[in-house]
Amino acid sequence: QVQLVESGGGLVQPGGSLRLSCAASGLSFSRYAMSWNRQAPGKERELVASITTGGGTTNYADSVKGRFTISRDNAKNTVYLQMNSLSSEDTAVYYCNARIVGTRYDWWGQGTQVTVSS
Repeated sequence: QVQLVESGGGLVQPGGSLRLSCAASGLSFSRYAMSWNRQAPGKERELVASITTGGGTTNYADSVKGRFTISRDNAKNTVYLQMNSLSSEDTAVYYCNARIVGTRYDWWGQGTQVTVSS
């Protein structure tokens, strides 16, 4: 049974930082491209950052470039999202995704709430 469990969300003040983690189980983690996505109230889910299987290539949404960093530890089956200089516009539920491109293997976590507010 595949599980992706996000953690690290919470309430943070503008300008603050959070580090999200997504622990994967039940899959061959190193075979999966990983990504972080978010959905704000009333908006569609959007891709925030992605990382290839070996971690050699990362991509970011323009809105988070220079502030967020995605990384992974294949030995720990975990992907991270370091978020700095947070603003209210980053408030959303953040979801972890694991997929093998071109296959039906596409898994989502349950999400973790990030709220940026003073």
